[in-house]
Amino acid sequence: LHERKCEELTLIKKALLQKLFPKKEEVRPEVRYKNFSDAWEQRKLGDLGKAKSGFGFPESEQGGKEGVPFFKVSDMNLKGNEFEMTTATNYVTHEQISLKKWKPIEEVPAIFFAKVGAAVLLNRKRLCRLPFLLDNNTMAFSFDVQKLDIDFTVSLFSKINLPALAQVGALPSYNTKDVESIKVYIPSLEEQKKIGVYLKKINNLIALHQRKLEKLKQLKKFLLQNMFI
Repeated sequence: LHERKCEELTLIKKALLQKLFPKKEEVRPEVRYKNFSDAWEQRKLGDLGKAKSGFGFPESEQGGKEGVPFFKVSDMNLKGNEFEMTTATNYVTHEQISLKKWKPIEEVPAIFFAKVGAAVLLNRKRLCRLPFLLDNNTMAFSFDVQKLDIDFTVSLFSKINLPALAQVGALPSYNTKDVESIKVYIPSLEEQKKIGVYLKKINNLIALHQRKLEKLKQLKKFLLQNMFI
């Protein structure tokens, strides 16, 4: 039941994104909220924020449970991180940060995603609301909340095809300039907020059913292990 609900909501979200955002080469979406009629403005992401790459995370420094989260690509799979990075496998102390001269990304909110390797092709993105560090296989785009609404930006990035930026080579990859050069269309901040709130509700429902589905799968696994010889 929850699996079907996830699939249905995902399809609904996909349809809404197509209706609430302009089609290619168009400046107005097919469906709009009342009292909004102005054309959406084309902007480069670099005009709306800044992309930042991660750096090496020595294994000897990993394993911490307190401090600033040090996100890796695999952390997107953690429970609760379906749409927003709320937890991490590794945390580092301020002493570690000072000793290693690491620079946490404090310009939040930001969108976190993979920048190299097979994970790029999955095209996954996550919102980050609190300061964090990120490893060298990832990137983050910090954006200006005076120009972009947080929840709208989550949906905006869900429509961006990052794998299309990947350079040909042994491993798919792209750089900060590639991301900042992406052109997007955005409406007024007021319209962004209305779209963002609505789509956030859909995301919350999807995450709810995903968590319930995972719990049921774990329960089934436990029962299979204990009800059979």
